[in-house]
Amino acid sequence: MNTTTIREDAIEMRDVITMIFVLCDELLTAMNHREGPQVMMTDAEVITAGLTAAYLYGGHLENARKFLKEYGYIPGMLSESRLNRRLHAIPEFFWGALFQSLASTFKLSNLEQMYGVDSFPVPVCDNIRIDRCRLYGGEAYRGYIASKRRYFYGLRVYMIVTASGEPVEFILRPGAESDVSVYKALHFDLPAGATCFSDKMDNDYTHEDLLREATRIDRQPSCKRHSKRQISYHDERYKQVMRKHVESSFSNITRFFPKNIHAVTPKGFELNVVLFILAFGIQSVL
Repeated sequence: MNTTTIREDAIEMRDVITMIFVLCDELLTAMNHREGPQVMMTDAEVITAGLTAAYLYGGHLENARKFLKEYGYIPGMLSESRLNRRLHAIPEFFWGALFQSLASTFKLSNLEQMYGVDSFPVPVCDNIRIDRCRLYGGEAYRGYIASKRRYFYGLRVYMIVTASGEPVEFILRPGAESDVSVYKALHFDLPAGATCFSDKMDNDYTHEDLLREATRIDRQPSCKRHSKRQISYHDERYKQVMRKHVESSFSNITRFFPKNIHAVTPKGFELNVVLFILAFGIQSVL
């Protein structure tokens, strides 16, 4: 790697960290967030450390902590244990507000108003270690990956993305929960007149009609072979093309996740999942 490449990587890293901090700081200010006068690290700096770990270090908070301190980004950096406690103490509503601020930007730039909804698994452990898993327990977390014809143990992320693959809504559910019930739990907070494509597992005509009548959002699942609502070959072909596009977008999202997410509590595991989703959203902005 030559000197020019190293310099460019350093500049890109600096820009990413700066953007994360400014985004978090401005959002906290807009929320009238107040902190004690004696804190060594502000909440904006704590959140920046967590998102930097997800964005640049595969979720390794200690590596991000050392880097941010060593290179002067956060001179008053806390110890690993204190930083971890502060990160877990950030209220859940802030993570939701941060995601919504990113989602609003993506919706405004999505002029075609085309969206896709799908899911991807986030395993807690390998199948062979399920019996020793301490984070979750029970069959509710044993899901099935149809494309790979194998089971997994953990959570499944259900997400709505724009046609460009930018996330605008997501929820976390146990791996075994059915797609149909989860899709009903999504808010589908999309602009009126938007079209949302989904897969064949989600042919719930009542929900489709209610969504169309209440919000003017047209949900378009791929038709099953014996579906009661058959459409033209051209329309079905268009749906398939859009589904392939959505699947490609989800491949980019899952590649952003590490192979294993380290956590010692369910809350910590779920926080890491949220951090990776937010980091992917920030990457989509850049």
